[in-house]
Amino acid sequence: MGSKFQLTIVTTDISQGNKLIDTAIAEINRIENLISEWRPYTKVSEINRNAGIQPVKVNNELYDLTKRAINYSWMSNGAFDISTAAMDKVWVFDGSMIEKPTTEIISKSIQYVGFEHIVLDSINSTIYLSQEGMKIGFGSIGKGYAADKARELLQSLGVKGGIVNASGDIATWGTQPNGKPWRIGINNPFKRHGIAKVLKLKENAVATSGSYEKYAEIDGVRYAHIINPKTGYPSTGLTSVTIYGPSAEFANALSTSIMVLGEKEGKKLVKKYPRYKFLFITDKGKIIKR
Repeated sequence: MGSKFQLTIVTTDISQGNKLIDTAIAEINRIENLISEWRPYTKVSEINRNAGIQPVKVNNELYDLTKRAINYSWMSNGAFDISTAAMDKVWVFDGSMIEKPTTEIISKSIQYVGFEHIVLDSINSTIYLSQEGMKIGFGSIGKGYAADKARELLQSLGVKGGIVNASGDIATWGTQPNGKPWRIGINNPFKRHGIAKVLKLKENAVATSGSYEKYAEIDGVRYAHIINPKTGYPSTGLTSVTIYGPSAEFANALSTSIMVLGEKEGKKLVKKYPRYKFLFITDKGKIIKR
């Protein structure tokens, strides 16, 4: 998934613990082989190759994940969209960009984006991209989904506590060996070595989306690497969005959506889900939390 995974488990048997971690790694690899749009032999790659041509039959797991992703799009009024995989890369976030692309270039960049053109057939278990040139990708929720599934597997194998950290998309359960909750620090990019909040988690998950590592600053405005699927423009206003609650996948969908929606609409969205809490850091360094 192009990301570093770190697994921590509580065990009294190191040899058995290593075998359990290997089992979880195998599960993460299985998921990558299910959802990767970069590996040509996956079903997602087959779906993309057949855009505008024909539906592709998939297993229940991929069908259900795609269905949930479409629900996240409706939930966020299109701020979340797995079809952004087809978006032209007209923005550069390595510090070299000094002026915005033209309106025409930006409009053209999103011509193949539109979750409403993803057609699901529950009877035949198929996925069809009805517009030629469309693509889907699970970069926005794939790591969170893998963290949830690895946690679920390790729990089923009797592991009493641990952390699956998928490059910041984190699923936890149980406690540390000393019986205390897991402590997860939320970075404050406006303070050197600063922590905005320390979360104390047991059966929980956390995901953070942010612009503090990859962004473009043009005419005094910071543009995040997270692009609004409806406009083609990068998100602005929020430097970091952290969501925590039961599922890393759903927390990831919310954090990505809220980076696009902004502070006001983002708070409205997350407040619809009382099991999830948030911590926003604005582009001016203000911390907003619940």
